Amino acid sequence: MRRISKLTRVAVGVASLALAATACGGTSSESGNGGDGESKGTKGLAIAYDIGGKGDQSFNDAAYAGLQKAEKEFGYKTADIEPTEGETDADKQQRLESLAKQGYNPVVGVGFAYGPAMEAASKKFPKTTFGIVDSVVEGDNVASLVFAEEQASYLAGVAAAKATKSNTVGFVGGVDIPLIHKFEAGYKQGVQDTSGGKVKVISQYLTQTAEEGGFSSPDKGKAAAEGQIEKGADVLYAAAGLSGQGVIEAAAKAKVWAIGVDSDQYKQEALASYKGSILTSALKDVGGAVYTLAKSVEDGKPLTGVQTFDLKVNGVGLAESNPEFAKIAGLSDAVAKAKEEIIAGDIKVKTE
Repeated sequence: MRRISKLTRVAVGVASLALAATACGGTSSESGNGGDGESKGTKGLAIAYDIGGKGDQSFNDAAYAGLQKAEKEFGYKTADIEPTEGETDADKQQRLESLAKQGYNPVVGVGFAYGPAMEAASKKFPKTTFGIVDSVVEGDNVASLVFAEEQASYLAGVAAAKATKSNTVGFVGGVDIPLIHKFEAGYKQGVQDTSGGKVKVISQYLTQTAEEGGFSSPDKGKAAAEGQIEKGADVLYAAAGLSGQGVIEAAAKAKVWAIGVDSDQYKQEALASYKGSILTSALKDVGGAVYTLAKSVEDGKPLTGVQTFDLKVNGVGLAESNPEFAKIAGLSDAVAKAKEEIIAGDIKVKTE
């Protein structure tokens, strides 16, 4: 039976952490003397990136923002390691074990793909706290950092329904998996509830597996977006990691709205030339979750079990950075009302 710990109610501001994300930084190659399945515990937070790596202006960069905050606040050595193309679970496990052996604590795997590797590595290093983003892994020393993506996506759907003029909007998912289904389900529900069923949602997934590049191919995202625009979509929401940059580029070229994901993409430097077309972003405070885990270890009270970040704890949300957001009639009020109703339990957001 899955063990659920008390929910974390510490959330760091989503937007401020996302702003801290940059496309620069390095990896640590320093080795320690820890062995025999025990870490020295002399270093701080280390993160191992998901597909797309640092510089995706989205999911991975949000995690890096959490690392930066922890590094600055606690003054310790950190590490962040890039994935390699075509790597196996064994490769991921070796990466996690290497970080633990060097003395990093906690060690975080960014993305559900680290599940099998995390389960194995955490057993070998019982005195190290491990964290995994977007998946649940059993273990006395593992914190599973999960999010109510469907709630943020519902708010994105409300925004899309208010902003569309063609009564057709689009959704582009990176990979056809349950995690991304949550984004799609919440978005569709928000659109339909707000429009009374008058707005059509066109959905498309880029690939069936992550190995095919669904989260790391802007060209695939751009092609999908162009197809939806040809069908009349004038608001496009992408939950596709690095591939989402292609969706945003296509939206900007066609002068229609794009909705970003995970980080406030309106404020991302690499997307500055397209920012005028980024109406909003469905925020997911990956950085806040990573920082919260690091702080718990620093405080001597490591979090373990399932830690859920939802609207109630500001773990997800919707960005309002683009001044155009406030100019669309009824949009801000509709989003605020929907947020209140979700938190109160009056709106039950679907995950499928």
